[in-house]
Amino acid sequence: MKNVEINPDYFEGVVSVEHLDGGWKPWRLPHTEQLLFPSPDNALIARAEDCSGVRLRFDTNSQQIQLIVEVGTEVNPVTGRNAFVFDATIDSELILSVSVKPGDRKVVFTSLPEGEKTVEIWFPQDSPIVLRELSVDDEAYCVVSEDPRPRWVTYGSSLTHCVRAHSPARIWPAILARRYGLNLISLGFGGQCCLDVMLGFVIRELAADFITLKLGINCIGIGHLSARTYPASAIGLVRVIREAQPETPIVLVSPIGHPPTETTPNPIGYTISGMRRDLKDVAERLIVAGDENLSYADGLDVFSLPEFDKWADDECHPNADGIELMADNFDCAVMKPFLPDGFARS
Repeated sequence: MKNVEINPDYFEGVVSVEHLDGGWKPWRLPHTEQLLFPSPDNALIARAEDCSGVRLRFDTNSQQIQLIVEVGTEVNPVTGRNAFVFDATIDSELILSVSVKPGDRKVVFTSLPEGEKTVEIWFPQDSPIVLRELSVDDEAYCVVSEDPRPRWVTYGSSLTHCVRAHSPARIWPAILARRYGLNLISLGFGGQCCLDVMLGFVIRELAADFITLKLGINCIGIGHLSARTYPASAIGLVRVIREAQPETPIVLVSPIGHPPTETTPNPIGYTISGMRRDLKDVAERLIVAGDENLSYADGLDVFSLPEFDKWADDECHPNADGIELMADNFDCAVMKPFLPDGFARS
């Protein structure tokens, strides 16, 4: 096999790509501005290193693809897996999944279809990755594939990060991006979706064609935001994005069901149902104030309380099969009613 000269243009689903000695590291935040994203134990930056929605995209006629990578040294214990999973998709269809043990460096996809094709290699959603080498068959070519698809940016919590998904191309944002032919950037940060104003500045620079903001669950458990500050933070986040993207369709998606705090107040007297009520009010206020491209979707339509009994053992996170159900629900609640005309595949 022969090595391909890698550059940042091969990466999709990223905010930035860091050039390390002999390798490339994708990030879901601007890595040169890490100091501007403070959080206890640097948790937000750690989640931004995870590769949820990150992939390589290229045109090739090779039937084998080999990566030399650095992956995490430990698999996330919540996944129930003992390996990291890489996926290969061609024309949005999942073709092959490859698992590698922590510390292994070689990822090999074999027996790919003959002929010219656009391949996307999806990196594990639950690990940072440093790409050291990309190789194809000796007689094959491999070039960056320009991506003409509309760009969808989605922001959220662990429920968007989806470490429990079966594989990286099967996180619910990836399922929907592949279904509708969208160029996905997933800003799902497990435990860290706290409506940070800096995320507004990140999103506003991404030149999106469609934006979804699923807001709330990380702000309820220990009272990060209250009935006073949650609505104001949501309004501020939208207005920061609007300064650069005044016409991009934005959908505010309220929290999905959360049995422990649905009606039981947290330490500062707030509930998830209260957040749902308040985010709907935020959307109405912004629309009255002149935002003609804003919509609201009820999180209970994305994952309802009865669905927790079957699909979420911890009363918070859908399991791998529940994530696939969540994709279908999000499709019905958000994509079908609000995705701009012409985006959806026939």
